[in-house]
Amino acid sequence: MTLEIMKSKIHRVTVTQARLDYIGSITIDRDLMDAANIFPGERVYIVDNNNGERFDTYAIAGERGSGVICLNGAAARKVQVGDIIIIMCYAGMTPDEARDFTPAVIFPDTATNRLIK
Repeated sequence: MTLEIMKSKIHRVTVTQARLDYIGSITIDRDLMDAANIFPGERVYIVDNNNGERFDTYAIAGERGSGVICLNGAAARKVQVGDIIIIMCYAGMTPDEARDFTPAVIFPDTATNRLIK
């Protein structure tokens, strides 16, 4: 048996762009992706704190240090620029693996979407 366990979380970042004319995904500052252990192409779950939307897509690496959080394609209709979102990833684990696992959780500055040092 495997369990779906939260692997990664970027807690409270601000949407900087929403581009409907794109094939899909979310572009995330690569510094945030690395800190949260999120890989390009990985499935991510998005929760919008402003409107309650919950949806999934895949991650695309954005420019390092840019603070970019851009919803692309159909996902752009689920958010507005300025919304606060949470980005999460899950991984399948056995119960034994899950007992000892610690997820990567980061809390960036919501004004800049940059890591707090």
